[in-house]
Amino acid sequence: MKNYWLLKSEPDSYSIDDLCKDGQTLWEGVRNYQARNFMTQSMQENDIALFYHSSAEPTGIVGLAQITKTNVVDQLQFQKKSDFYDPKATKEKPIWFCAEVMFIEKFKNVVELSELKKHRELSQMKVIQRGQRLSVQPVTEAEFQFISKLIK
Repeated sequence: MKNYWLLKSEPDSYSIDDLCKDGQTLWEGVRNYQARNFMTQSMQENDIALFYHSSAEPTGIVGLAQITKTNVVDQLQFQKKSDFYDPKATKEKPIWFCAEVMFIEKFKNVVELSELKKHRELSQMKVIQRGQRLSVQPVTEAEFQFISKLIK
């Protein structure tokens, strides 16, 4: 069974254009246990992700990506000069994991957060909920299909 996700990134840090140029990347630097657990316990190869620009103008869904690998050890946790270094992590017992994602598509228009909020069918989406800051969020199949119609 395919799962659907929303991956949030600030475009100044890593944008859909960066993913398009790179082709694929590791979704590393996630330092929230709930987001990590989504990636390690529920995310699967071939899942589809909505790529979301946060802290942008406008804020919203800008493209699609595919999960190509899961449960990859996030090497940034071992790099002392990294913002994502974790002194509790060891090579024998890593704490942080990431997924590899591949570019699929950049949308012509942003599906803005304000647009998502207008639709009753999307009212339970995590990204719409107040205080939801997770960089990895599950999306239901119904929500994904509804957003797919908004894109067209």
